[in-house]
Amino acid sequence: MRLHDDVTDLCTDILAGLPRSDQRRRGTEYIRGLLLTRGRKSIRNIAAISAEPAAEQALHHFVSDSTWDWMPVRQALTGHVTRVANVSAWVLHPTLIRKAGTHSVGVGRKYSPGLGQSLNAQHAVGLWAATPDFVAPVNWRLHLNEDWLADEHRRRRAAIPDDMVAQSLGACTVETYLELGVAADDLVLVDAREMEAGTVIRRLRASGAPVLIRIPAGLRLVAAGRSASECAGALAAAARHSRRPVFGLTANPPVLAGTVAVRLPSTRAHDPLLMVELSAPGGSGPGQLWLTSRGDVGLADLVRLTSLVPRVGHDLEMTGDRVGLRAFTGRSYRGWHRHVTLASAAHTVLAARGRAEPALRRTS
Repeated sequence: MRLHDDVTDLCTDILAGLPRSDQRRRGTEYIRGLLLTRGRKSIRNIAAISAEPAAEQALHHFVSDSTWDWMPVRQALTGHVTRVANVSAWVLHPTLIRKAGTHSVGVGRKYSPGLGQSLNAQHAVGLWAATPDFVAPVNWRLHLNEDWLADEHRRRRAAIPDDMVAQSLGACTVETYLELGVAADDLVLVDAREMEAGTVIRRLRASGAPVLIRIPAGLRLVAAGRSASECAGALAAAARHSRRPVFGLTANPPVLAGTVAVRLPSTRAHDPLLMVELSAPGGSGPGQLWLTSRGDVGLADLVRLTSLVPRVGHDLEMTGDRVGLRAFTGRSYRGWHRHVTLASAAHTVLAARGRAEPALRRTS
């Protein structure tokens, strides 16, 4: 199927709820432009592929000043994605969006653990539908700090809603999941090492979501049969003698995995969790520590599921940046949300095509 047909099918599905035909047409033009425009994904460049006069002005109004609500489009996109890919896991992924200036909504100095330095950037959280061969974003939130929310001039200029309040990164991350209302029985994954992991786990568990969460070694946990809490790293070290290789993976040599039955302090014993330590054979230091409520899942399957977290980061770099997920050049809160909604749809088109190509090759 041609790219044009894929875009038309997707847009017919997810833009049907927009109240006006011109809005549905502009949305389709914008998504197609994100896919076809080379280089910088500015509205001017996107409009350049359209033969319509005044396309730039019309698209700018559609993204920045029109009245359409992005949440119904994201909900429709979520439904489309789950039908296309049979999704059963969701990855929450905080990401930094580098910016050169100081006027983009939410921009400021942010520390990047991966780079070990501070950047001038926006901080956003994405919710990604994930399978082993398909990932695509369906919801986004900007993490706005007190510096932005307490500045009335900047709030008005960026049109930040009056009900927006400062949140921790962990609270922003959980809200990104909760506000979309995806199926509560689907697994939620997140690397929570740079946020208040205990609060994130408690809130997700309170929503009924099963979780698989990477945790810091300093998180306090209570081992089964004990009453006092200890650091997760110490509990993992004490159980390191019981680690065993996990086979059935592509990793070579096999991953070593150890498990400890635990719970969070101040939680009821009938909500048990399983801590999993993953490490390479011969490694002397602590491995990756993950906490899950799905103790019924086999170790090999849990290890495979943890790979969805770095997979999302890889696809953000390779596909997300190709369609301009982090390339919005405007300054408004509403414009940013509308852009990332349409860019998420463009990302979905490429993810679905990439998923289909190996199947087509196998049947040809």
